[in-house]
Amino acid sequence: MRGTVFTETMLGTVRLDGEPEERRIRLDLRATADRVLLPHRTTQARLTGRARITGRADDPCAEGELEVSPIARRRIRYRLTFTADGRRLSLDGWKSVTPRRPVASMTVLPFTVYEGDARVGEGVLRFPVATGLAPFLLGFRFPRRENPAEHLAPRWNGAPGRTEVWYTTLTDPASGTGIWLHHELIAPSDGSEPFAHGWAAVFPREGEVRHARFGPVPWTRPTDGFATEAVTCAAGQLTGSAGDFSWKIAERPQGTPLFTFPRWSWRRPVLPAAQMLPAARAAYEGEFSYGETTLNLRGAPGASARIYGHGNAHRWTWLHADLGDGDVLEIVAAVSTRPALRRLPPLVFLRLRRRGRTWPRRPERSAIGRLGLGRFRAAFGLPEWTVTGRTALRRIRVEVSQPAERTLTLEYRDPDDARAVCRNSESADARIVLERWWGHWRPEATWVLDGTAHAEAGER
Repeated sequence: MRGTVFTETMLGTVRLDGEPEERRIRLDLRATADRVLLPHRTTQARLTGRARITGRADDPCAEGELEVSPIARRRIRYRLTFTADGRRLSLDGWKSVTPRRPVASMTVLPFTVYEGDARVGEGVLRFPVATGLAPFLLGFRFPRRENPAEHLAPRWNGAPGRTEVWYTTLTDPASGTGIWLHHELIAPSDGSEPFAHGWAAVFPREGEVRHARFGPVPWTRPTDGFATEAVTCAAGQLTGSAGDFSWKIAERPQGTPLFTFPRWSWRRPVLPAAQMLPAARAAYEGEFSYGETTLNLRGAPGASARIYGHGNAHRWTWLHADLGDGDVLEIVAAVSTRPALRRLPPLVFLRLRRRGRTWPRRPERSAIGRLGLGRFRAAFGLPEWTVTGRTALRRIRVEVSQPAERTLTLEYRDPDDARAVCRNSESADARIVLERWWGHWRPEATWVLDGTAHAEAGER
């Protein structure tokens, strides 16, 4: 089933109650619908994006709903919630579509601003036809729609020597604290009973990195995710406790699945392991407590990911970077434990989703390229590691820094009982430079993440 994704920018003015002058307002929105948008029917879509009011608001996590019904109801209605000066405001307005004034009716959005049920302002937004129409039309995408919950069901088929992982990483926007929830199934290679274990970790901006483990406990074969008596990871919900940690978090997927490895490798596990994200981005609401500290999560950006395979790589690095405005970068670079593959340089799987498109177009491109058909490379090390790569028209450089004071070192065992060590930071730094070839290399985009990148480096 196909959906619809498009982006839209609107500019205008707003007058908030109690203020004598109007302020400029700008909305940069991304609309995602679960079916193809057709003008003769009513289509509901989810809105995410950035809301800015001069001197009052700059919220990159605005969200809401869009109703597109130009013929049936003769309107296109926007409802958007955002934060301004610590207040949670809602914008509600619609374009009244009329055949007599088609351009004005489709480009002018009168709106009212509410705080709860109280009206606190009003204004008008306009779509800039001269500069915005071409990007708006070219930005329409009709991606295949998948239910993220389908990818949370356990993959393990009872074979020995397998590991399966559900993990979630996120950043609390209020405090800058990073959170890591790791859930793992181990089916030992010797055929003994499978077991579940994992951990929760917190990476505060100031203070010590802390963690607590849970398990091992017998695997009870749930059908919809990961579950033990104390911890669950299922569609839309993360709950659990470990030591003095406890959490109850709702997950709201934003975006379609992202297959870091080829899609076929997830469906047919012929590679040593494969990794994917049921949704490239997600927002988290709820509570996360550790010691005497409680974090109240509101619109926390992050993602959940899945791994299934024979165990950890010989060496690996991983990065999840939420770049804002719906863009995300996912990297896995690894050296396999297989004797024939261990001599090769690290294979790089890099997926940049930007403006609704994913680059490289196929995930094999970056990995096969490292074998001599392209130019994707990884340089391992700590506290810094890098990944570089290029295709015919684009090239990228990713520099990741995992400061020792913000990095957690954990040991655990693979199905063959080999020791694995991961060094993780949910408050890492990253600098990403994307360039495009226009006769010579020109900068296309640059992102700098200060303490909000999620990164890991490990080895067996």
